Amino acid sequence: MQKKMTNAPIVMSISNLDPSGGGGISADIETLTSLGCHCSPIISKLSARDTSEFKDSQITDSILLIGQIRAVLEDMSVDLIKISDLASTANAEAVSTIINDYPNIPVVLHPNIVNQDAEHLINVIRSLLLSKSSVVMLSEPEALLLAPEADTLSACAHQLMESGCGNILITGADANDSSIEIVNHWYSANHYQQYTWQRLPNHFQGAGSTLSAALSGYLSHGISTSESIQQAQQFTWKSLQKAKRVGMGNLLPDRMHWCR
Repeated sequence: MQKKMTNAPIVMSISNLDPSGGGGISADIETLTSLGCHCSPIISKLSARDTSEFKDSQITDSILLIGQIRAVLEDMSVDLIKISDLASTANAEAVSTIINDYPNIPVVLHPNIVNQDAEHLINVIRSLLLSKSSVVMLSEPEALLLAPEADTLSACAHQLMESGCGNILITGADANDSSIEIVNHWYSANHYQQYTWQRLPNHFQGAGSTLSAALSGYLSHGISTSESIQQAQQFTWKSLQKAKRVGMGNLLPDRMHWCR
């Protein structure tokens, strides 16, 4: 492999294509570029949606998904792999096999499972991907799906850490829309920290993608996990505070807010 030709960290993002530009790959490219990274986008699913609602999708065949990933890994020195919407059990298994071949590349896992009726996919993520991830970011509903026997967020996090993941970030944006604050929780083997943020008075598309991409970006620069988690939340909150109305539905985060 040739020496890397750019000083910018290279982050491979595996996610869906959101044609509205709000979430998915679009959010990752914009966020990572804003944070001084190069994003290598891997498409796991084509989606038809606007800023209001999801309409249709087509999952990428696992052979093509593998082809996309290996083409990049054999050409570039990737600093971090961000895994989001894998969309199918076959794709989750394929990605697990590939990252087994690259054990020195950190992985940030932000699975999009809360709206998927896919027990087998959840089982594959739990059994094959949690242990390979440096940080797992989940909404509260997703944490409960992955740890259904747990009765508290803390129990969820510790059950998931028993699978081998060292850091769990559970976000509270979806927990209670009527609350005036959003509370996020970071769990690691020897640390717990709670973060409280003012809930903004709008609905956004791509907030979670922005947060997980920002976290990936800061980590790829070699910043510590604790500082990356803090800075990623700050970046996301400012992006939402400056969000823009592009269509007739949800607002889109302004991930280039710092240069306006």
